[in-house]
Amino acid sequence: MTDRTAADLFGATTIRPPLDPELAPVEEARGAIFPPLTDETLREIRRLIAGGTPGLDSEALTAGGRVRVEERRVPGPEGAPDITVLILSPAEDRGPKGGILSLHGGGMIMGGRRDHVSHLLPHVIEGSAVVVSVEYRLAPDHPDPAPVEDCYAGLVWMAKNAAELGIDPERLLIAGVSGGGGLAAGAALLARDRAFPELSHQILICPMLDDRFETHSSRMVDREGVWDRDSNLYAWTSVLGERRGGPDVSPYAAPARAEDLSRLPRTYIDTGSAEGFRDEILTYAGRLSEAGVSVDLHMWGGGFHGFDMAVDHAAVSRASSATREEFIRRALGR
Repeated sequence: MTDRTAADLFGATTIRPPLDPELAPVEEARGAIFPPLTDETLREIRRLIAGGTPGLDSEALTAGGRVRVEERRVPGPEGAPDITVLILSPAEDRGPKGGILSLHGGGMIMGGRRDHVSHLLPHVIEGSAVVVSVEYRLAPDHPDPAPVEDCYAGLVWMAKNAAELGIDPERLLIAGVSGGGGLAAGAALLARDRAFPELSHQILICPMLDDRFETHSSRMVDREGVWDRDSNLYAWTSVLGERRGGPDVSPYAAPARAEDLSRLPRTYIDTGSAEGFRDEILTYAGRLSEAGVSVDLHMWGGGFHGFDMAVDHAAVSRASSATREEFIRRALGR
């Protein structure tokens, strides 16, 4: 891995909007906990994450017996190892449900299948969804195209096994957070271009879409919080190596590079106004709309990257989560 920093490559930071007053103290505290990303600290951070997060164990995920929790090994990409998926389904079968493929965050370099599923749990409890969360391979151990191809393989498996899972094949959603949001966008492009499966919606939560660092916001968060421009540079270089920022990057790896965004599913996409991904998200949403895709875009003033999951009690976080949950309920036909 390179030891160059974002300052070496891109120079001084640009102006960042202020953080929401309820969010600022938490972001400052989180930034003090996690060390800067390097090859050595990545292993340490992965160990911390693997130690578990309250609310993510199997007992909590069952929601008092209302949710069935299962893990399976399913076929990976052709010529690659099988992948593990976590399946959350309603304990009481009330007929066909929507299927949500969930892709965890972590910059494509950390995290696992039990991360970032709790925000989808209400839809399983209500009986309207089955959630399938993919344990995709992580960079730099497994660089592009391994992560996005694993995610697409999980999507194909879910679609092909819709009847067994109790999923209505007309209601297939893909959802991802941060790095998982970028992978969700990439897998949606793969599904369109490979003509299977047909997605009804994509839920892109503060997605990581662009490796080029050409926008104002990509350079404005420096040595603040958990995910600044150095973290982003480390992650993209882990995924793409020396190709990062150059001409030979696939749109499936960095969806902001896709020239054609037509024929993609209805899209929910959100961002905080004070996060590094802001401009690539706003641009992607605009280009989707120009290509004829129905887009629900939300930018939350004062929000840092992943604010509504990190500080769920803040007023802006409650508004963001409620807006997203309502969109997913409508997408599931409830």
